[in-house]
Amino acid sequence: MKLTLDVENTVTHRGGKLHLDPFETDNKLVMVGCLTDSNEEYLFNMDDGVSHKEEIQKLLDEATILIGHNIVHDLLWLWECDFTYDGSVFDTMLGEYVCQRGQKQPLSLEACANRYDLATKKQDTMKEYFKNHVPVDEIPRDELSEYLSADLHSTQQLSDVIYRRLNTKEYSGLMDTVLLTNKVALTLARIYQNGFSVDIDKLNEVKEEFEQEKSDIEKRLNRQVTNLMGDTPINLNSPEQMSWVIYSRKPLDKSMWANSFTPYMDKADYKQTVATKSTVVYKTKAEMCNTCSGTGYVRRVRKNGTPFAVANRCDNCDSVGYLFLPDRMVLAGLRFNAPTAKWVSANGFSVNKTNLSMLQSIAKQKGMTDAVNFLSDLQRLSALDTYLSSFVEGINTFIKPDGKLHVRLLQHRTSTGRFSGADPNMQNMPRGGTFPVKKVFVSRWEGGHVLEADFAQLEFRAAAFLSQDGVAIEEVTTGFDVHSYTSKVITDAGQPTSRQDAKAHTFAPLYGATGFGRSKAEAEYYTHFTEKYQGIKSWHGRLAKEAVTTGIIKTPSGREFSFPDVVRRRNGSVSHFTQIKNYPVQSFATADIVPLILIQIENELSILQSCIVNSVHDSIVIDVHPDEVQKVIHVIKLVNSSMKPLIESQFNVALNVPLLLEAKIGNNWLDTKDII
Repeated sequence: MKLTLDVENTVTHRGGKLHLDPFETDNKLVMVGCLTDSNEEYLFNMDDGVSHKEEIQKLLDEATILIGHNIVHDLLWLWECDFTYDGSVFDTMLGEYVCQRGQKQPLSLEACANRYDLATKKQDTMKEYFKNHVPVDEIPRDELSEYLSADLHSTQQLSDVIYRRLNTKEYSGLMDTVLLTNKVALTLARIYQNGFSVDIDKLNEVKEEFEQEKSDIEKRLNRQVTNLMGDTPINLNSPEQMSWVIYSRKPLDKSMWANSFTPYMDKADYKQTVATKSTVVYKTKAEMCNTCSGTGYVRRVRKNGTPFAVANRCDNCDSVGYLFLPDRMVLAGLRFNAPTAKWVSANGFSVNKTNLSMLQSIAKQKGMTDAVNFLSDLQRLSALDTYLSSFVEGINTFIKPDGKLHVRLLQHRTSTGRFSGADPNMQNMPRGGTFPVKKVFVSRWEGGHVLEADFAQLEFRAAAFLSQDGVAIEEVTTGFDVHSYTSKVITDAGQPTSRQDAKAHTFAPLYGATGFGRSKAEAEYYTHFTEKYQGIKSWHGRLAKEAVTTGIIKTPSGREFSFPDVVRRRNGSVSHFTQIKNYPVQSFATADIVPLILIQIENELSILQSCIVNSVHDSIVIDVHPDEVQKVIHVIKLVNSSMKPLIESQFNVALNVPLLLEAKIGNNWLDTKDII
């Protein structure tokens, strides 16, 4: 029996966020709706004083497949309310996502129903309840029942639409991807349920460390800004004002500025437009405003000579109390030039992370030590703001009463299918083994350990396989140290570089990076990469041709990406080329291989107490029971030995590139040592 499922539950508002999960003690299950494939509908009111457990469990036991829209949410509520279900699922949200082929469209049930013109009743009154934050258990049951019934029928109809689509010639190639995606959904649901224990004291220590570092950097930057800008007040958090500091120019008319440029305008036209539409910024000296005597306010006087009761803002100084007079002999700021119109922003020029990194490389190349230090501090300050808000505060907000962060991993938010995260998004965690936040995550067991199994160079190996580049395959097979080689190329070109620093460049050309903004030596490596990996270069050409000719790129796993707007330009280049090169690699590596191995590891751990608690990028994190360390290590070794046949069987490929899971273990997620 195909059973369509939907649940209604209360929501907790905490920390400025909505918490819809069953791990909040104040949340409760209000209604459970079930719809069979013979159109029998069951709406169970869970707080009517009658136990419906046997009826609901009977339906679950008879189900051969469970259908839902965002089925992970519904399953978690059932599992946490002591219902059992371990069969197959079909998530209509995920099915629709795969069929979109990377072209993002809204995935809410309402949006999907409207897109396919499904015959479901619109629930306008329910929108008002939700808009006014009326608790679900206080909504009249007849209205809630009608809403739940409509959702059940919408979901069932949507599943029929998607299934019929997957059995057409145009979409049949996506069936295997949809099936795998649904299997992965069950594993991610169990990871969500497991939770990852957090050491609150350690989290507070990390917060204090970040805040102290942030304070030190702000003081240092403010001193540097004063040296660069004179007395002009600068807010370090203002992109507009930081644009003045970095590029030493400001728009003459902000309302007209951004509209004066087009992304691919001629270089000469761009330079001319910058010259005529902006002005240089000079250092200033502050002088007290004579109009308000430095107070920032003036008290106007009536005709009879009596002053008004309320003082007005001083127009002469904008209520600052001082006038900032330019010294036209001294140019302010770092005096960088924004190279193309793509760097133009609404208030000047962009100061995003990528641009600052490029400018820092230019500064290094030119020996501009002060500029290098300033840009380094500015990037670190931005990173610290993110760490404090997204991670420290994010973890604090979403820790549940059980002391765990229940990690939400999502398959439907990225274009490539790789995992995204929420509450908070742990996928944004910096790569490498030095991020301090990782030490706050510990085992749930006294004496337990945290093990991280990480794929070695997974995306490069995926690229080697997909392109069948002979050089890349040989390097992977023989264990060639590509990072040391990168370091040597850059060093030999005149810029001594360590292996660690070289890592940032090794695979960058794989994803469309051109080397622009890099030093001469670094740019030489980018050129060298293309010359060295001719197979990858040729494959990129074939991908571009496939995208232009068919509008779709297909990967060996069966996953597809649509490029409806792709064009070949007059110079022979192809639009969307970065995505065309990146999507196949990233999807095959982290949307196909990682999830497949995630399922296998979970299956191997099913007889143990140890459990998977997270997956970030191409790593899998396991909470290890103190009595099961060797058993879990054995599981990783077993997976390594069976990985090749598993991937070949799942995706019907002949894998001639070795893949390897490395592993490290420790008392927390940060302080680990290599074991495999």
